[in-house]
Amino acid sequence: MENKNKIGIIGGGNLYHLGFLDKEKIKSINTPYGEVFYFLLKNTPLILRHGLKRNIPPHKINYMANIYAFKDLGVKNIYAFNSVGSLKKRFKPGIFLIPDDYINFDVMSFCEQKCKYIVPGLSLEIRNRFISICQNLDLKFQRKGIYFQTKGPRFETKAEINLIKNYADVVGMTMAKEATLAKEIGLEYATLCSLDNYAHGIIKQPLTQEMVEQNEKKINIKVKKIVQEIIKIATPIH
Repeated sequence: MENKNKIGIIGGGNLYHLGFLDKEKIKSINTPYGEVFYFLLKNTPLILRHGLKRNIPPHKINYMANIYAFKDLGVKNIYAFNSVGSLKKRFKPGIFLIPDDYINFDVMSFCEQKCKYIVPGLSLEIRNRFISICQNLDLKFQRKGIYFQTKGPRFETKAEINLIKNYADVVGMTMAKEATLAKEIGLEYATLCSLDNYAHGIIKQPLTQEMVEQNEKKINIKVKKIVQEIIKIATPIH
């Protein structure tokens, strides 16, 4: 009987500070959309979406290859991690948010040669797992919110943030494309967002890349613990 609980992990900035990845062997898999490199953590594949050297900006990520690689590896449930900017003053940097919906007008699709209309959405089961893990680790988090995806690689203008803050809670450059692609090929997907900064213009303090990277490092210990908890519930891939 096919196991429907095989887990994969994908992430960006915060996963580069895990530490234990330096000791793991790098593996690769060829997909119809390109080669994908990944780590295998106790039979759980982990993909760094920005590349092994963190040199692939958001608009150059091979989203289709990354998501299809999980399918080829037998993964059914994708646990994602995303660094985001907060659009609400009450959602302070340093906490987590588990989106229950998203907005993305720059859609990417596997369905280029046929008509297939999926209903976008994030996995309730995986979201509940993230909620449970955050509760067990006594972490501060919001259990729902709206993710707005921009294209990148630049940060958003103050005017753009002033517009989208009325419709979303956090802003990022990667998650929504992954979620849609996963849904198209029958994979469950949800994400845990780390609020690494306030979006441009939400507060008076200027936004810089250095600020974002410093906050990523501060939240690293929490992310590491969450990844370790996910690995514990993973099912081996045969």
